[in-house]
Amino acid sequence: MTAPNTDRYSTAPSNVDRAAHSDTLENLARIGLIAFGVVHLLVAWLAIQLAWFGVSGESADQSGAMASLKETTFGTPLLWIVAFGMIALAAWQAAEVFRWRSGWSASGKTRMKALRKSGNALVKAAVYIALAVLAIRFALGDGQSSSSSQQQTTAGVFSWPGGQWIVGAAGLILIGVGVWHIRKGLNKHFLKQIDTTDASPKALKLVTRLGQIGFPGKGIALIGVGGLLVWAAITFDPSKASGLDGALRTILELPFGKILLTLVAIGIAAFGAFCLVRARYPERT
Repeated sequence: MTAPNTDRYSTAPSNVDRAAHSDTLENLARIGLIAFGVVHLLVAWLAIQLAWFGVSGESADQSGAMASLKETTFGTPLLWIVAFGMIALAAWQAAEVFRWRSGWSASGKTRMKALRKSGNALVKAAVYIALAVLAIRFALGDGQSSSSSQQQTTAGVFSWPGGQWIVGAAGLILIGVGVWHIRKGLNKHFLKQIDTTDASPKALKLVTRLGQIGFPGKGIALIGVGGLLVWAAITFDPSKASGLDGALRTILELPFGKILLTLVAIGIAAFGAFCLVRARYPERT
């Protein structure tokens, strides 16, 4: 999972660079990817339950996944492992920011690439930290539904100057990220990020198929979440911002909703499985 040495702008690696390339951080990131994959698999299972068995006891989102883990025999230790893995992934992404920092002062395409890479890493780090906090809260017995939390956050943002526009912009960004996930799966761009030179033909086929199904599946879910945020901004109603659980329930209400929700759940599960397999392969250099 060592990051590429290309596009580097200093010959003497700093302590941060050496730490970013360390086997310790790489192995910690692998643990995080496994935890990230498990969360997606649990969300997919909750979505299947919602589609075919009516309203489940847990929200079909990240909080529902954490609650499901909490109910298992070793629930609390597992939640701490998930939290640790998410923090490790956040640290990995923070290291990515430092890797590209020298390019911030460059010019032209080099600077744009460095800023884009840094921005992507920061967004991912924020997502992982949010999941870590969620896991810690459930481990401590203070968990809260993700949809309720998002509604409260949206209501708070509405009170800011221009808050309605901020919520709408956040929704549009999520929709864009969802479209990017779909495109990434369809054009198999995810294969450019990992080194599968040592993979057998069967393993490579598995990774490819999981990515082709998983990225579009997650993309559709993100588009649903973003669409609800945009609708909340248009109606000035924070209750419409019901997160992933609300997006999946909205899909269920569509014609052939059970089938559509099942397909999305399969996609989310495939993305989770992709993360598990992804932990096996290093970053492409």
